[in-house]
Amino acid sequence: MIHVSIIGATGYTGVELVRLLGLREDVVLDHLTSRTYAGQKIQHLFPHLLGHIDHTCEELDLEQVTTDSDVIFVALPHGHALPIAKKAKEKGKKVIDLGADFRLKDAAVYEEWYKVAHTEPELLEEAVYGLPEWDRDAIKDATVIANPGCFVTSILLGLMPLMKKGWVVPNSIVCDSKSGTSGAGRAGNVANLFTEVESSFKAYGVAHHRHTPEIEQLLTQMAGTDTMIQFTPHLVPMSRGILSTIYATVKEKTTAAEIQSLFEEAYADEPFVQVLPAGMWPMTKSVKGTNNCQLGVTYDERTGRVIIVSVIDNLMKGAAGQAVQNMNLMFGLAETTGLQMIGLFP
Repeated sequence: MIHVSIIGATGYTGVELVRLLGLREDVVLDHLTSRTYAGQKIQHLFPHLLGHIDHTCEELDLEQVTTDSDVIFVALPHGHALPIAKKAKEKGKKVIDLGADFRLKDAAVYEEWYKVAHTEPELLEEAVYGLPEWDRDAIKDATVIANPGCFVTSILLGLMPLMKKGWVVPNSIVCDSKSGTSGAGRAGNVANLFTEVESSFKAYGVAHHRHTPEIEQLLTQMAGTDTMIQFTPHLVPMSRGILSTIYATVKEKTTAAEIQSLFEEAYADEPFVQVLPAGMWPMTKSVKGTNNCQLGVTYDERTGRVIIVSVIDNLMKGAAGQAVQNMNLMFGLAETTGLQMIGLFP
């Protein structure tokens, strides 16, 4: 049995982890922590869990959590995972951080973009970036996992086959991404009220979104050369889902058929990445509630650019689902354990 604790269990990502892990026969949920709802039954806070998961939320007792758990999921804003990971490391336990504390390998870059000091540089060096399609072998041996950002996941999976082949002109990449409101978290925020987002569509973080250096760090690793992108996220009036439309100039003239074949070959054995048939374009509804990423690709001969459309559920492959996928790898389980789902429709 795998003993699991979830720090921040009542946020959107935390409760999604509870849903995914709560009924697994190979998992024991030890501690579900929440500063806001300590002492309350989680099934009363979230009625969709009623009759399935009868845990009481509790204040974080770091000593107890790190003693009882084999793996700790940290579903908190940036800055909060650092002391948790340090304590877990001392006790030989594993940590999967769904925030940003271990994603950027350069502490100075982290501090520049997140405006907090990074207090655990040794752990930062040790942490493994948790995109299984990129480096699952490293994930298997990791003790600290940096779960990728949601926008980042959609973009990296969309570009990885091209970057690994070195086909893309550096600094030609434009990423135009749209996200549902759950990506902003569950805390009260006027900008996310129904009356603010309903029948509206807006860009935010223009030219300075925190996921930008994370995307560039991984694309640089994939391509083996410095890569800079133009990234603009948008908020759309839906609860969950991300659609990224990605444009990149290729170094040599190609064809839509050749690009299609490249992607199909690259992801042929990946359980959670689906390359759609040529001429078919993904939509967020198709992956809702799943750990899947669906991709549509083509080549525009007129402009010399590849166009990629990538969709994920931001709370699943963009957060909790990918975290569970990483946990499965870390404990030698089949990667798909507890994650084989068909999307909801309509």
